[in-house]
Amino acid sequence: MPLVPPSRSTDYEWLSFAIDLAKRCPPSDTAFSVGCVIVNAHGSEISQGYSREQPHYHAEESALSKLTPDDERLPEATLYSSLEPCTRRKSRPRTCSDLIIASGIRRVVIAWREPPIFVSDAHGVTALEAAGITVVEIPELANAATAMNAHILNADTDDGSSAAAI
Repeated sequence: MPLVPPSRSTDYEWLSFAIDLAKRCPPSDTAFSVGCVIVNAHGSEISQGYSREQPHYHAEESALSKLTPDDERLPEATLYSSLEPCTRRKSRPRTCSDLIIASGIRRVVIAWREPPIFVSDAHGVTALEAAGITVVEIPELANAATAMNAHILNADTDDGSSAAAI
């Protein structure tokens, strides 16, 4: 019998926890602070991570690196990330979207999509959905997820205007 997806309130709670993890990120003016938690099909945490927990690691990469690639819990797990998983990287060989797809995870929950500050054509949601992964966005948590990134989102852009907060 297939497992029932988590409820909206369960998603909200786990995504809120991922947002709290983002608060642990070492500060950066050139990268977003992101938190991630991976939860098994029975609602228990199996891994967590946050941006720059290890040098150059993104949150999803950090959480996935703590599990073996063949972990049998991953295909039925849900990955909660405070920001849309990346599809372009300068500092690492594989993107977070690629790592999630390769892991076998079939469900991802995010709070906000990556704005065109560092990457002009971010399309993590599209890449995940194209791979058959269900993506759920909880925009009510976007303000909480962007709070620790306000210094980036509100920074002056090259043309002198301010980047709009998401």
